Amino acid sequence: MKKLLSLATGVVILTAFAGLSLATNGDNLIGIGPISRAMGGVGIAAPQDAISAVFANPAAMCVGPFCPNTEVDFGGTLFMPDVNAKLSGPGIGGTVKAKSNDDVYAIPAIGLSVPIGEQLQLPKWRFGMAAYGVSGLGVDYRGTNLDQPNPNFGGFPYSAGMYSSLSTMRFAPAAAFQPTADFSIGLAPIVEYSNLDLGEGSSWAYGFGIQTGIIYKATNYLSLGLNYISPRKVNHQDVSDLNGDGTLDNLTLQSPQEVGLGVAFTYKSFIFEVDGKWINWSNADGYKDFDWKDQYVLALGAQYEVIPKLFLRAGYNYGSNPVEKNNGFNGQVPKNVQGKTIPANYYYETFRLVGFPAIVQQHVTVGLGYQFTETFGVNLGFMHAFKETFKENGTDVTGQPVKIESQLEENSIDFGFTWRF
Repeated sequence: MKKLLSLATGVVILTAFAGLSLATNGDNLIGIGPISRAMGGVGIAAPQDAISAVFANPAAMCVGPFCPNTEVDFGGTLFMPDVNAKLSGPGIGGTVKAKSNDDVYAIPAIGLSVPIGEQLQLPKWRFGMAAYGVSGLGVDYRGTNLDQPNPNFGGFPYSAGMYSSLSTMRFAPAAAFQPTADFSIGLAPIVEYSNLDLGEGSSWAYGFGIQTGIIYKATNYLSLGLNYISPRKVNHQDVSDLNGDGTLDNLTLQSPQEVGLGVAFTYKSFIFEVDGKWINWSNADGYKDFDWKDQYVLALGAQYEVIPKLFLRAGYNYGSNPVEKNNGFNGQVPKNVQGKTIPANYYYETFRLVGFPAIVQQHVTVGLGYQFTETFGVNLGFMHAFKETFKENGTDVTGQPVKIESQLEENSIDFGFTWRF
């Protein structure tokens, strides 16, 4: 156990320093681990590894395919976003567009699930733990056409939000109890370590919450899962001069509460799962200040064991766009954000749309896994988030008509290793 805890601590450190620039379901990853991500992010009713068990529903640690043994999972995601922005209007001088600097972002993860009955004489209990990058978002337009002074704006820039980087990692020890063969319940305290950089330096801070879930096996073929995650508030110090007074201001970002329901059908070598989630962005500090609305997510995933030891996976994930469209905004009036007044609403709108374009909705996923031995397996996955374009009309700081446009497309490659013993 001590060795496993040491491994988990190492991955916590790696994850904390892994840069993220992504947006899938809002700024949350659709799923954690190569198996869940290859199946569209499902896992509330029937997760297939320890990472997704702790992430999607801690109650699953008692009913996963790794039971009653011990499982350790290592996973990684290479995330490749493609982000573009465009401003157009008389005050812009026509059209100005730019492409955010490309990069590949590595996101590590670790998960484990172990029985604790032998040591504590609690045969119906299991302990689990996971550490992983869970959410993030960002752009880098520095040095592009957007990152220039506009003579029509008195030398002020074309847009706000030229650089943003938000990354959040989660550490979650979990316990699960199975009082009967067809029912289990799980609980996990959450520690989130988040970094926000808006071009004035990084601000690291902690947030805390709790996750709980249940799984009920209605028949030999049908499982039902319910999962709840509480809000986690993080206060980032000295990240941006919102009101232009020469002093860096704080910004509170609260990861929203979530409710998820899953249904899984298992027959012989085939698994099909449907998950639905409600993500409460509209009540989360920071997100509600930048006009995010609640998001509804539908995930579909399937796994088929083609031949012994070889698994094929596929999935689909739809998350409604949480970013409100404020057509007709008056760009000359001030805007209040957490007690600070942004002098011009135009810069508020460009900040939230150019700097934080969390607009993708549809994802398709595929993957495969191979169990080389009874104790060791390898899993691979691929995700594509289809290109989305968000357009909003209003006026700029001079009162002239302006159109703001952001575009986002994403790809990711997932890989992982599983040990069972």
